[in-house]
Amino acid sequence: MTDLAALPSAASSLRWAITDTVTITKRNLLATIRIPEALFFSALQPIMFVLLFRYVFGGAIPIPGGISYVNYLMPGIFVQTICFGAASTAIGLAEDLQKGLIERFRALPMSRSAVLGGRTTADLVRNVFVIMLMTAVGLAVGFRPVASVPDYALACLVMLVFSFSLMWGFAFIGLRAPTSEAAQLMTFPLLFPLTFLSTAFVPLHALPGFLQGFAQHQPVSVCVNAVRSLMVGGPFHNPTAVWGSVAWSIALLGVLAPLAVRTYRRLN
Repeated sequence: MTDLAALPSAASSLRWAITDTVTITKRNLLATIRIPEALFFSALQPIMFVLLFRYVFGGAIPIPGGISYVNYLMPGIFVQTICFGAASTAIGLAEDLQKGLIERFRALPMSRSAVLGGRTTADLVRNVFVIMLMTAVGLAVGFRPVASVPDYALACLVMLVFSFSLMWGFAFIGLRAPTSEAAQLMTFPLLFPLTFLSTAFVPLHALPGFLQGFAQHQPVSVCVNAVRSLMVGGPFHNPTAVWGSVAWSIALLGVLAPLAVRTYRRLN
C-alpha cells in the first residue's frame, strides 16, 4: 500500500526543488545581464558566421532544389549557435566552482538539484533570446522561411530541447574542469567536429565520401535537417528527421544528465 503520510513530504520536497531552481536560474540570468560585454560578444559571433557564409562562401556552394543558399544556411546557423550557447553551461559551472560558490551552495539548506537545474535553465532561457536575435539577423540578410508560425515554433522547440540535452554533457565537463578557461578549451574539440562535419553549411553530397556516413547520422546533422524541414520545406521536407532529433535529445539527456548529477554529488 502507498504510504499516504509520505505524499505531503514528497510534494513539499518537489516545491522546494522547483523554488530553489527558479532562484538559481534568476541569479544566473542576472549575472549574465550585468556583464553586457559578454552578452554582446556571445551575440556577435553567430552574426559574424551569418555574414561570412552568406556573403563570402555562399556563392560558391550550390544547393539542390532551387533553394537559395541563405534559406539553406540559416537553419544550420541556428543549430550551430544553440550548440555553442550550450557550451556556456560548462564555462559557468567551472567559474562557480573556481570561485567557491558551489561549495557555499552545497552548505546551504537548499535542493541539491537546484545548482545544475538552475544553470541549465538559465542557459536555455538565454538560447531563446539568441534564437530571436538570429531570426531578426536572418531576415535582414534575406532569409525567407516558408514555414507557418506553428511549424516555425516547433523548429525552435526542437532546437531548444536539443540544446538542453547538450547542456547536461557540458555541465559534466564544467564540473570536471579545473578552471573556466580550461572548460572553454575542453568544449571546442567536441563542438567543431559536430557542427562543421555536418549538413549545417553544405549539402551532404558535397562532403568527402568517407565523411558522409558520419555527417548524415550524427546528432547535429539530424537536428539541422529537422529544423530545415520545418522552416524551409520543399526538397528538404523530412518529418523523419524531426522524430530523429527528438530521439537523439532524449537519448543524450538520459545519458548525460545522470552523469552530470553523479559528478556533482561526488564533489568534495
